Amino acid sequence: MEQETQECVHHHPRGHRGYRRGGAACGGGAVYGMGFIGAIVYYFGTASSFWLFVFGFFKAIFWPAFLVFEALKFLHM
Repeated sequence: MEQETQECVHHHPRGHRGYRRGGAACGGGAVYGMGFIGAIVYYFGTASSFWLFVFGFFKAIFWPAFLVFEALKFLHM
């Protein structure tokens, strides 16, 4: 039996489809997904009202932006 591998297929800006990238390119989605789950658990665990749950959900979606912002602030850039 042949083993099937899952590959990321990206859309080219000019409409060409089907070019493939290595497996490392697919890992970004997994890192974001695990970060999203971790952020949801953290923010929901610290929320004490409905609006803090809502705010925590949006912070969990945009956690990479907060991470980059804090890193650049730390590096004084």
